This record gives sequence, structure tokens and C-alpha cells, in this order.
Amino acid sequence: MTTPDSPVLRVAGRPVARYVTRPELAPRLSPRPYLHPVTTLAGTAVTELSPADHTHHLGVGVAVPDVEGHNFWGGRTYVRDRGPTELDNHGAQRHTAFQLRDPDGFVEELRWVATGAELLRERRTVAATELTDAAWALDLTFSLTNVTSAPLSIGSPATNGRPGAAYGGFFWRARKESTTPDVFTIDREGEQEVHGTRAAWVALAGSTWTLIFAGATEQTRWDQWFVRATEYPGVGSCLAAEERLPILPGETAVRRIVTVVADGRISRLEAASLVRKAVSA
Repeated sequence: MTTPDSPVLRVAGRPVARYVTRPELAPRLSPRPYLHPVTTLAGTAVTELSPADHTHHLGVGVAVPDVEGHNFWGGRTYVRDRGPTELDNHGAQRHTAFQLRDPDGFVEELRWVATGAELLRERRTVAATELTDAAWALDLTFSLTNVTSAPLSIGSPATNGRPGAAYGGFFWRARKESTTPDVFTIDREGEQEVHGTRAAWVALAGSTWTLIFAGATEQTRWDQWFVRATEYPGVGSCLAAEERLPILPGETAVRRIVTVVADGRISRLEAASLVRKAVSA
């Protein structure tokens, strides 16, 4: 059921995702809108919400662990020379309004707020498109504008001194199953081989489903992929992998990620074909 605060996305008349705009969450989880549950066309769930291993993982959304020292990811903050540390530095993404809302997508405005001040204003565009009778695409673009009078920068645990922990930006917490999902690109295979690399697309394949993540702009494709499979299944595109991302007053950082959501286990050639279709749709 669609409500003002939780619209449901539909593909060919079938519900495939619910978008929660005003979740009731503890401040430590960095409250923010998210998509959950997201399903395949056959109805298989491919997201998790606040799982026990990482309660701040909220389905599909945009989360950043360091915006000028404020945590918009949730949980602990990685502090150089101290490690993961509990800090009272959590921000929140606040839904302002839908500028457009249709059964297959929306355009939304959000405010990124911390310590009572707005740091970033976001325009988020989400669209769901049918690709085949067994696959659809979730197209998500986010634009972050610095609305303060001073420069801001986005960081990650990696830029703060934690090797291999470059995450922050688009993030998809996938369904955890009894077996570890497969991870592959067009020419690499396995979590260790794919994590931290740049690739046109990354696939995460579970028992009866496959997710294929693709950067849909040149700038997005330059970002490194954050991949987890063994500890938990999740894929993200990192805004600040090797150095902090500066955003000057009035400037905007834009990223677009298209995710193919497919029933069954998809081969490399099928994945490449679906990505081409999804990005050009």
C-alpha cells in the first residue's frame, strides 16, 4: 500500500520497492530515507534493513561516514590512530518534498543536517524500468550541493587511515543467505579481486537472484567499488576512496548508479547485455 511517506515503486504494475522517507530511527543510525524491501519481479527480497551485524545498514540509499567530520552513515566513526570510535557526531537526511512522484519513480529534495545546521541539500531522482520479464533496473541519481558559506569535504574510513575501508555514497545492503554470494565483473571474480577496483559494473549473485551495479556517468565510473560478500553482502560506490572529495560553497557533486535486479543467476555476457540496456533505457 502506497502512503504519503512510503511510496511504492512499480514495474509493469508489480510492486518492486518501498521508499521510506521519514523512518523512526535512533540518532546513532544516522536517520535517512531508504528503499526496503526491494524485490525481483518474481517477488524475491534482495535487501535487508537494520540486520544484526550492522544495524545502521538500511536497504538501499545514500550514506556517507564523514561530511566535514559528521557521520551520515551510522554506527561508529573511524578515527585516525584510535580506530572505530563511538562519537556523538551523527547527522540526518531529512525529506523535504517530492518534486515529482509517479508509480515508477520520483524526484525528491532532502536536507543533510548535523548539529542543527544544514550542510548539504540533495536532489534525488529514482526510476524503475522493466528490462525483460525477469529483470528490471533501479536508476538512482543523487546531487549534493554545499549550502554553507565554507568549503566542505567528504571522507571515508580509508581517507581517515583505515586500509581497505573506502565506502560512502550509494550503498545497497543485500539479502544475507546461508551461502556467500558470488561477486564478478566482466574480467574479475571474487570479493578480493573486485573490492576497491574500478569497473563498468559489478555483479552480486545469490541463490536465486542477481544484482548488477553500474556507474552511469563518467564521474561515477571513476569511483571505486566497495564490495562485501563473506562477512555480509553489500555493494557501494565510494565518493572518497583515496582522497577527500571537496565541495565548495554552492557547488554540487553528482553521481548516478543503475542497478539491474534480476531473477536467477546471471552470466557475465547476460550481465553486460542487461547493463547496456539499463543504462541506455
